[in-house]
Amino acid sequence: MPPATLAQAARERRDLATGEVMGEEALIRFVAGPGGVVTPDLARKLPGRGMWVMADRASVDLAARKGLFARAAKTKLAAPADLSDQVAGLLYTRVLHGLGLAKRAGDLISGFEKVAAALGSGKAAWLVEASDGAPDGRRKIQNAARKSPKPPRLIGVYTAMELGLALGGENVIHTAFLAGRGADRWTLDVMRLSGFRPLLPEGWREEI
Repeated sequence: MPPATLAQAARERRDLATGEVMGEEALIRFVAGPGGVVTPDLARKLPGRGMWVMADRASVDLAARKGLFARAAKTKLAAPADLSDQVAGLLYTRVLHGLGLAKRAGDLISGFEKVAAALGSGKAAWLVEASDGAPDGRRKIQNAARKSPKPPRLIGVYTAMELGLALGGENVIHTAFLAGRGADRWTLDVMRLSGFRPLLPEGWREEI
């Protein structure tokens, strides 16, 4: 299906791994960095011709292994063996940084009671739970999420200490990202991160 508008067309790119044309939000941009090394550009601001790959580990590994970056750039380029790990790490940091920005913008609330209230009113787009939080508290807040008129998505990637450092607290266990444009933008990065690592610890799956 062709893009509906010229603006939409400008935001679509061809994935090196599959040849499929898709929106930029589903892709990772790479450029030729110093020394002819393939460099991830998550913010899409680095100079040079962009090379785009679907935002998942298998696609990035394939592009690196098959020499697709050098083919697209029509020059000699070295793709590091750990390129997908680099992308995963950068996305991990970017998503966490996004929570800090949301906190300063007033789009994020923390604490069991405040989060439970946001869930009860259906205002939470995301429930952000510390990966090392107590199971009992997590079960209670997830039960509140299930009863919400607009159940939020759930992510449990970061520890309480990581969340605390990002949000300016000591240890943060329960956080809600309120629905709105900020949450919509953050969701795009979370979805890209999900292509490189699970959004929930394995042990949580039986709790959901």
